[in-house]
This record gives sequence, C-alpha cells and structure tokens, in this order.
Amino acid sequence: MRKFNKGFTLVEIMIVVAIIAILAAIAIPNFIAYRNESQGNACVGNMATIKTAAETYLTKHPGTAPTADNLVNSDGTGLLKTMPKCPKSGGDYTISLTADGAIEVTCATHNADGSEASSGSSTPEP
Repeated sequence: MRKFNKGFTLVEIMIVVAIIAILAAIAIPNFIAYRNESQGNACVGNMATIKTAAETYLTKHPGTAPTADNLVNSDGTGLLKTMPKCPKSGGDYTISLTADGAIEVTCATHNADGSEASSGSSTPEP
C-alpha cells in the first residue's frame, strides 16, 4: 500500500509566518501614519467649518463674541447642527476673537496645519 503525506511541513509554515510578520512590520506603521494624517486633516476641516459659522454669527451679531452655544441651538436652528469634536482626542474646539476682531479657532490636539500640537512643557525634566 502507498502512503500519501498531505499537508505542509513545519519549515514551510514557519516561512509563511515570517513573511506575514515582515509584511505586517512594514504595513502597520504606515497605516498608523496615514490614520494620524487623516485625523489632522479632519480636524483642520472642523476648524474651518466652525470658523465660517462663527464669522457668520459675528456678521449677524456685531460686537458679540461667538461661543459654541451661540453656534448650535438645541432646536436645530443654529448655524451648526452639532458642534464638531476633534477626531483624535474627542476634545472641544476653542473659539476666540483676536485683537483685530478676527475669529480664531484652536484645537488642543492639532495645530492649524493639522500637525500634532506638542504636549507637555518644553523644559526637560532632570
């Protein structure tokens, strides 16, 4: 009688696992970088949306600094349906008027260009 050996050897399985591990080591950091970049871009878009709504509010109510409550009404009649949150941290945006009367919207997590804001103090610990 003939005996047929079916299946893979241990060495073949180890080679396949090693190849998958190498591909994962390359792909996962790229995926994380792309996700962070997209969250930064979404944050910039949210800040632009809030700034436009705040400028519209300021046009309708001159001299009154817009707040999140002014832009979103509970009955849905506000300039924004809901106040956006930062996609990375889930934090709120800060709306302020500059000295020259311009609207400034900031995020604690991202800079205006979408890059990550530095966290912590700039002085090194001993």
